[in-house]
Amino acid sequence: MNLCRRRLSLLVLAGLFGLTGASCPQFLQQYTYQPPRLLPAQPALPTLQQVMAVVDQNNARIQSFLANNATVGGPDFPNLRASVAFQRPRRFRLRAETGLTGPELDLGSNDEMFWFWVRREQPPTLYYCRHDQYAFSPARHTLPIQPEWLIEAMGIAPFDPALPQQGPYPLPNDRLEIRTVRDTPEGPTTKITILDGSQGWILEQRILDSRGQLLARSMSGNHRRDPLTGLVMPSVVQVDCPPARFSMRIDLGNVEINPRLDDRGGLWTMPRYPNVRLVNLADPNAMNLQPIPAPQPVAVPQPAASGQFQAPPAQWRPR
Repeated sequence: MNLCRRRLSLLVLAGLFGLTGASCPQFLQQYTYQPPRLLPAQPALPTLQQVMAVVDQNNARIQSFLANNATVGGPDFPNLRASVAFQRPRRFRLRAETGLTGPELDLGSNDEMFWFWVRREQPPTLYYCRHDQYAFSPARHTLPIQPEWLIEAMGIAPFDPALPQQGPYPLPNDRLEIRTVRDTPEGPTTKITILDGSQGWILEQRILDSRGQLLARSMSGNHRRDPLTGLVMPSVVQVDCPPARFSMRIDLGNVEINPRLDDRGGLWTMPRYPNVRLVNLADPNAMNLQPIPAPQPVAVPQPAASGQFQAPPAQWRPR
């Protein structure tokens, strides 16, 4: 991968904090346990307030999670074993490695800034940026997606009542669609959220620009219910960014929900690697990157063929 493409991929990591490997195993599962419905069955559609209340009843209570046996994969690098930690509102850390070479990837966020480091980047570089400066950074012009979007991409974000919401609209297979309009420096964007019509789990999210073209999509699967808290979250997340031709997937494995996390071991502290230069993405001279060309119209992806990630069927339930 050439330097421009490589740095662009790094910026996608920073901009999306997103997490599909070349091999994409089937991870939708069928469960015999059928929890009671939390939303009215179609055709008696729930109200927007009912949907938001059910989503928030689960998602707003997920204040942190920890996955020490995760796996991260992508077309431009092999599968890596990883650890992932998250704490609201914007603390996040993903560290990935191999048994032979050691640390390969480190991306994180604390209350003030986010950062990322990839072992194979030449020259060795750790990129960082303050959250309040990202909107004016060269990275923002290269990829117009907010860094906090990973939290939403993980399918555990509550709905923001301050934003205009439209829906719910019925979809096949007992699913619902809600549209959220947001103002950004590049103009209004529309976020499409597709939910399980029974439990209110977020299954898919798409971000469209002001022309209705697809900027990014996330799909979350293999939802599991935590036996201690009773809360449900996905254990597999796939994020695609068609304009950048970029995709990644993270398999969280067994996730511990709402553990007590502190900064011991520098969990929420930007690391310092030896012989690695620091580059502030807010510096207009930091990187010589050209903006991504205006994307051609991208059709909204249809359900994938058998064996690939697809929208969960109505009976998809957690164990």
